[in-house]
Order: sequence, then structure tokens, then C-alpha cells
Amino acid sequence: METPQVAEEYETLARVTGETGGDLVLRRVGAHYEIYSNGVFLMDTRDGTSEREMVRASLAALPRGRSRARVLIGGLGVGFSAREALDDPRVSLVEVVELEPQVIAWHDGELGEAAEFVHRDPRCRVHNADIVAWTREAAGRPQRYDAICLDTDNGPDWTVTEANGRLYQAPGVELLKGLLAPGGVLAFWSANPVESFEALLRERFAHVEVIEVAVSHSIPDTVYLARES
Repeated sequence: METPQVAEEYETLARVTGETGGDLVLRRVGAHYEIYSNGVFLMDTRDGTSEREMVRASLAALPRGRSRARVLIGGLGVGFSAREALDDPRVSLVEVVELEPQVIAWHDGELGEAAEFVHRDPRCRVHNADIVAWTREAAGRPQRYDAICLDTDNGPDWTVTEANGRLYQAPGVELLKGLLAPGGVLAFWSANPVESFEALLRERFAHVEVIEVAVSHSIPDTVYLARES
């Protein structure tokens, strides 16, 4: 989720009512696609460097020799995070939780080309669900994940829905921590650093890494990695 670079001519491809009750819009700008919610820019297909880095760094932090890794991704978006996970030969399963059914549907069309139609990969399962509710239900199942990468919001202090704020509070972090396999990594994407959230992670994990990813048009994006070993 990044800020668009410059104002350009655009074509509105679809406009629907999103799950949060407002306008959800897919636009094409030149060779790229943008998604807006209630007039607020969410994401585009121009770069995706920081989303990919979130997944790449998470997998790199796994214990040496880890194979058949299971990855949980919060937010399908334009598919860059899922594509990065699927491109890693150590990954056997990618589960993606996306709130907006129309975003999933758009991946069957031109938007899907940006990340090579990730949802069609047999190792990828896309769930149309609210991430907060889904993770709560997942806590009661035996499946655990080697990496959990959350890119559902613009960060801990700028969430797409009010309910998503729970993901960045102590109970939410503890719930996510409980979904990790031994040696697993929990990652969060943020449009800016949030010191209070970093402090929360350091209280609950033995190792926390803050990665700044340079972007051409604004302050660096921030990726938080947290793990116990």
C-alpha cells in the first residue's frame, strides 16, 4: 500500500460497494492498475518492492534447512506478496485472507496479470474473509505457519477498518504469535515507523528487526519482523 507517484490520465474499470460500505474502485493508469477505497489510494502495480521484501525477509529469517514452508498472508491486494512467497522453492502452501470479494474477482481479469494469476497456483488458497475473524478461528485449528505476513493496512496507526486495529494490539499479536510454527516469523507492513508498535513487539518476541525499504516518492516503507529464535 503506497502513495501514487503522479497524477496521470486514468480509466475507471470497476466501481463497487466494498465490504466496509464505501466505494471500491479499480483504475488503469497507463500500464498499471490502482485500487481505491472511498477515494483513498490503497495500492497499485507500479512497484511492490516493500511488499515483496516483507515476504523475502521473513523466509530468509527461517531456520536453516526449513522446507515445505507454510505462509499466511493477510491481504491479497495486487498479489505481489503472494507471488513472492510462491516463487520461493521452500514454500509448499500459501494461504491468503482477503476481505473484499471483488478484489479476488479482479484477479481473474487484467489485474491478475501483474502477479501472474497467483490464485491459480495449486499451492495457493485464497480465503474471502475478515482477517481478524479468520485468525481467531484459525487458532482452534492444528495448522501452524512458518511465516505470517500482514499487509492488510497502511500500518498500525492507519488501518483500513477500525476492527483491524486489534491486529496491532497485545491480544492480536499474541493470537498471531500462537499461529506460528516453531522458529516461525511474524511480519507486518507499514507505510511509516510506529515506535509504540515496535515496543509492543519487543516485549513479546526475543528478536525484532525493523527494515526500512526505500521508495521513490515518499518516506521509506517499514517492515517489522518478529521471531522467538
